[in-house]
Amino acid sequence: MNYEHAIQQIVFGLTLGCFYSLLAIGYTMVYGVLRLINFAHGDLLMVSAYVAFFGIMMFQIPWYVSFAAALLFTAFLGFLIDRGAYKPIRNSPRISALITAIGVSFLLENLGIVLIGGRPKSFPTPDIFSGVILVGEIRIPWLSVWIFFVTVVLLALILVIVYRLRIGMAMRALSRDIETVRLMGIDADRVISWTFVLGSALAACGGIMWCLKYPALEPFMGVIPGLKAFVAAVLGGIGNVAGAALGGMILGLAEILIVAVQPDWSGYRDAIAFCILIILLLTRPTGIMGEKLPD
Repeated sequence: MNYEHAIQQIVFGLTLGCFYSLLAIGYTMVYGVLRLINFAHGDLLMVSAYVAFFGIMMFQIPWYVSFAAALLFTAFLGFLIDRGAYKPIRNSPRISALITAIGVSFLLENLGIVLIGGRPKSFPTPDIFSGVILVGEIRIPWLSVWIFFVTVVLLALILVIVYRLRIGMAMRALSRDIETVRLMGIDADRVISWTFVLGSALAACGGIMWCLKYPALEPFMGVIPGLKAFVAAVLGGIGNVAGAALGGMILGLAEILIVAVQPDWSGYRDAIAFCILIILLLTRPTGIMGEKLPD
């Protein structure tokens, strides 16, 4: 593999890693506050993609308005999921919350089949995301540049919110001791809802960019990306925002580069992610940047 081909594969790996990073940050934010693995998170990717699709194709609105509507709708859906599904069992055993998360995931997927149908649909790609940049023999798609730029901006925004704003400080306080935070007069339910809103908005951005890269829409499209984003969150250190972003990048690069070096392994791309998860749980359960959090 010459250096042009290597750089080309690194670009593809970083692009894939950006998708995983955005989803992984949503996973890690919810887990950091509630110690809950929100398995419905990947399905929000599917919801945002369909909202953007119908906005463009059925209602004929500009793509940027449709993308914004998809983001707002998915963020609001995350709020509804928290208030309708998770808030009533806030004080129940964690296994109840886990079962509820799986149930919400199945609900979204099957609602998609009932309301939209299982036949795949082709997502339209606006012209601004088309074309390539030629650097010698290296072809860098404009879409990859946009995806990397949007991911960096969103990651910076989330870090500012988490570490500079009052709502972010409340989130970090809840991750340590939710009962003490309640005693200090902070509305814990409001903070948790904001966490779901932010995480769902990130999932929406990831879903829209995913469909620009892989333009086939179907109700189960968020399952595998969601599971891989969970692996990325664990890899980077679940509960750590920067760690989740790093884990997503590492996972994306690993998937692409291993297949580039060993093309015969292309059928095992999904297995690579879960092998990484197993090895990580056996050797470093807290992840690369994670720390042991109080129960």
